[in-house]
Amino acid sequence: MTITKFLTVNKQYLISIIVFCLLSQFTFATQIFRSENPQGGVTYSDTAAAGAKQVDIPVQTNWFLHRISKVYDGDTIVLKNGKRVRLLGINTPEIESRYRTSEPGGIAAKSWLQEKLQNKKVHLQYDQEKYDRYKRLLAHLFLPGGKHLNEALLENGLAVLNIMPPNLRHSAKLASAQQRAEKQKLGIWSMPRYQLLPISKISNNSRGWQRYIGTAKSIKRSRKYSRLIFNEKTNIRIANKNLEHFPKLENYLGKSIEIRGWVSRNGENYSMLIRHPSALVSH
Repeated sequence: MTITKFLTVNKQYLISIIVFCLLSQFTFATQIFRSENPQGGVTYSDTAAAGAKQVDIPVQTNWFLHRISKVYDGDTIVLKNGKRVRLLGINTPEIESRYRTSEPGGIAAKSWLQEKLQNKKVHLQYDQEKYDRYKRLLAHLFLPGGKHLNEALLENGLAVLNIMPPNLRHSAKLASAQQRAEKQKLGIWSMPRYQLLPISKISNNSRGWQRYIGTAKSIKRSRKYSRLIFNEKTNIRIANKNLEHFPKLENYLGKSIEIRGWVSRNGENYSMLIRHPSALVSH
């Protein structure tokens, strides 16, 4: 929702209403402007009129604090009201469950998050999509003092970047946090399980988040996907609706590219679904 009309009301009340609407409808405008007419009437809008002055709005205005019931794993928590929350922009290794085997680093990420949230409340900050297909809330977690837990998990090498459009809020900040951890070889970045492999090593045993390197040789397009072809059995696919976030795919051809993500298999062919250019690293 965008505020397109000027309204004349009490200053503090209107600012509160504006911010509430912007946050609750997931349009993250960061600028509100105040104007005053010759008769002394004050109006506010998200569009700068002549002579309007910008109003500073605290980032956390109208955020609600939530109590935590359980830390399920390093990127998922359960609130006291029973709702499950998946942390946006990141992925942590799996912990053992009835459906999955554990992955190196999974317990460390869960333990770190449990420690940070012990006897604490959190602010939830949403993006363009409030729920995922599993009906989990999608959010950035902030402690009352302002610490961004999604970012901190990346910065400590406990998580990897997993940007999924249209949820792009904080993506640059999250990418920088991962780069710092990778440079220092913290956590995941020092573990043998997550070291870079040639793309020829993709096999039936490829499980979980992986890193591969190879040279893109051609492009194949269809109605739904565009694919970078690495060899006769291996490609990465990008949904055409997400191409706007990427440079021209031709820019990747003939270059050594690191691909980060999950491998899927179709018969004897292997593919990795890439949603954001942060998962492709040029070498």
